[in-house]
Amino acid sequence: MAQIGFVGLGRMGGNMVARIKRDSDHDVVAFDPSKEARAKAKEAGARPATSLADLVKKLDAPRTVWLMVPSGQITQDAVDKLAKLLEKGDTIIDGGNSRWTDDKARAAALKPLGIDYMDVGTSGGVWGLEVGYCMMVGGPAASVKRVAPILDVLAPPKTEQHGPGWNHFGPVGAGHYVKMVHNGIEYGMMQAYAEGFSLFDASEYDIDNAKVAHLWMQGSVVRSWLCELAAKAFDEEGNALDEIAPFVEDSGEGRWTVEDAIDKRIPMPVITASLYERFSSRGQNAFAAKVNAALRNQFGGHAITKAVKKTKPS
Repeated sequence: MAQIGFVGLGRMGGNMVARIKRDSDHDVVAFDPSKEARAKAKEAGARPATSLADLVKKLDAPRTVWLMVPSGQITQDAVDKLAKLLEKGDTIIDGGNSRWTDDKARAAALKPLGIDYMDVGTSGGVWGLEVGYCMMVGGPAASVKRVAPILDVLAPPKTEQHGPGWNHFGPVGAGHYVKMVHNGIEYGMMQAYAEGFSLFDASEYDIDNAKVAHLWMQGSVVRSWLCELAAKAFDEEGNALDEIAPFVEDSGEGRWTVEDAIDKRIPMPVITASLYERFSSRGQNAFAAKVNAALRNQFGGHAITKAVKKTKPS
């Protein structure tokens, strides 16, 4: 039996804790500022903690604490607080979407304290509880080995064709770097679907977008999980996605991919264009942006900005 401390019990973190407890006998100590989130984790079988200090106290050395909180300052603050609570030999894991350069800086700051740092790029969204999470791992081999039993439970079952649902790609930063490129590719794929359905919307034919998406899942070359989610979005929101505003947010990874490509002089016209399309959606009424927003809601539970209905003058 392995042991893990989990910090952050939102859409992703809460489901990850639930999957670990549902599918294994691993010990999970869970903390979130929300009492409701802690209660839900307890109901799933985890041991709730009332603070970071309480979480650390309830873990056995060497401790492993997994952060599943928003990237940026919130993650940095959590790492800084844990650095004062943990001891030599302990490990901090960032499972969010941090920039890989931030991982390297944090690992360097923790090294004098003897605290290891891992980065785990996690993909699976709100569906991960049932189908598992694809995890891209970076960090010291010894720490990865210790947390491997947890990764095995979180990941989809190993298949003969594709192997395990997680992999260790190298030292600190490697995991989030692979996840960054993954999300950049995701931007391009989503934009291609969005543009295709946008053309259907403007077509002379009365084409049912949901029927197209469902059909393409039946042996088509362009079948994918995103296509399946597009079908689900059209089924739920209607053929024209009338209730969804054409506003598409970007969460950072697409920008970082393009920035790194520029630094390395690697042409990435598709991913770059898809990023720019998200920028353009914030001031233009493009149907493609509606599809993009619907897809983000379907795979990750990201919030949808509701369209403002225009009333005809009397």
